[in-house]
Amino acid sequence: MHDQRDQDQGGGKPEHMQAALPADTPDRAPEAEAVVFVCATCGLPLTGPLTRLPAVPEAPHYAWWDADERGPSPSTVPSGCYAIETESYGAPLVVAETPGPVMPRHGEHWNTDGKPLVSQGPRGNIVINPGEAHGLELRHASPACCGATPYGGMNQLCGCGTLVATLSSDCCLPYELHLSAVHVRAVRP
Repeated sequence: MHDQRDQDQGGGKPEHMQAALPADTPDRAPEAEAVVFVCATCGLPLTGPLTRLPAVPEAPHYAWWDADERGPSPSTVPSGCYAIETESYGAPLVVAETPGPVMPRHGEHWNTDGKPLVSQGPRGNIVINPGEAHGLELRHASPACCGATPYGGMNQLCGCGTLVATLSSDCCLPYELHLSAVHVRAVRP
C-alpha cells in the first residue's frame, strides 16, 4: 500500500545535532574530516570512517517490480559517506489530512482504514549505506516481502542490546540505514 514513485529529499540540520558532529556545516565538502559512529551506550564502533555529504541524496531509481530476484535497491548514500536527515523518519506514523510521502524518499502509505499516514518519527538521523554498519542485529522489523521497513520504528540492535538504528531494506523501498542521533555519537578515528 505504498507508492515508490513519489519521493522527497531533505536538507539542513536540527540544532540538537550541531554539537554531536565535528565541523558540520551544511555546505561542507565530502572531503571533510571523517568520523566514526559509535554506540552512545557502550562505545562500540558501528561504522568505519565516514565523511559528511551536504544532504541526503535522492534515492536511485530501481525497477524492483522487474527485478529477476527480490532484494534491496541500490543504496541511497554512497559508501564512505553519511548525511543528516532533516525530516521526520520512522515510527510513529500518524494519519495525515492529505496524501503525500509517508517520509523522505518513500511514497504514500495508508492505514487499514484507507487513511494516508505520515511519519512523526525523529529528525536528525544519520543516514548511511547499510553496508557501512558493523555488528548490528535486526530486531522486530515490520512485515515486508524481502527486507526490513522503517514503519515499525528502530530495528537494529547494537551488541550491547541497545536499539540504535532503523534499516530500510525491502525491495520496494530506498535502501538506507538511519542511525539514531540520540543513540549514537560521532568520534574522530
